[in-house]
Parts: sequence; structure tokens; C-alpha cells
Amino acid sequence: MILILAYFIIELLASIKFGITVGFGWSALWVIATSILGGILLRLSPYAIMDSFQSIGFKKFNLKSAQNAAISYVLGAILLIIPGIFSDFLGVFLLFYTLYLRLFAKITPTQKNHKKGDGNVIDVEIIDTSSNSDNSIKR
Repeated sequence: MILILAYFIIELLASIKFGITVGFGWSALWVIATSILGGILLRLSPYAIMDSFQSIGFKKFNLKSAQNAAISYVLGAILLIIPGIFSDFLGVFLLFYTLYLRLFAKITPTQKNHKKGDGNVIDVEIIDTSSNSDNSIKR
């Protein structure tokens, strides 16, 4: 409950400061434009989510990264729809995080599947226990 109240206070203060800085008309235009953009992004979200999970097949993402990209995309779009400057800031931040995951965060070499035979090498020492070596020791 306290977090929700803190969010509304931050949202109110950020919206008032933004409205004073750029003016009421531009502030209203900003809220309307980001709401429309959020609606468009939310409408396109099934395609973005499907693309994230298809990236797993191409070895670009692991399952956790695909889930993070999908969740941050949808939450970012929803936060853009909510009127207010702070929610828009959070929405844009989540969309940039999705973009970061799509462009820069790839599977590291430790997460990739090894080629056949690379991970199955066992170091073995062979000791000759034939009868010839036993005779040389007994003499």
C-alpha cells in the first residue's frame, strides 16, 4: 500500500514539474501521444513475444532472456498507456531494456551447447599389466 501511495506521489510531482517546464498543452500532447504509442505497441505484442521465443531456436536467447524480453515489452507498453510522466519514463526504460536484450544480450559461450565430443573427453592413463612386465619385476 505504501509503494502504491509513493508511486502516485512521484507521478503527481513529476507530472506537475513537466507541465510547468513545457506547458500544459505540450504536456497533454505528450500524454496522448505516449498513450497511442503504448496502445500500438500492446497491439503488436503477440508478434514481439513470438519473435522472442523463436530466437531460442536460433540460439540467440535462452529461455530466461526470452521471458524477460517478453515481459518487459508488455509492461513497457502498458506503462506508456497509463497517463503520467513517471509511468512513461518507466515504460520507455523497459522498452529500452527489451531493445538491449534483443540487440546486445546474446547467449554467452558458457550457455551454448557444446559440439558433440567436446564435453565428453575423459583423461585416461593406461597401465600395462601384461605378464612380461610382471616377469621383469620378479627377476
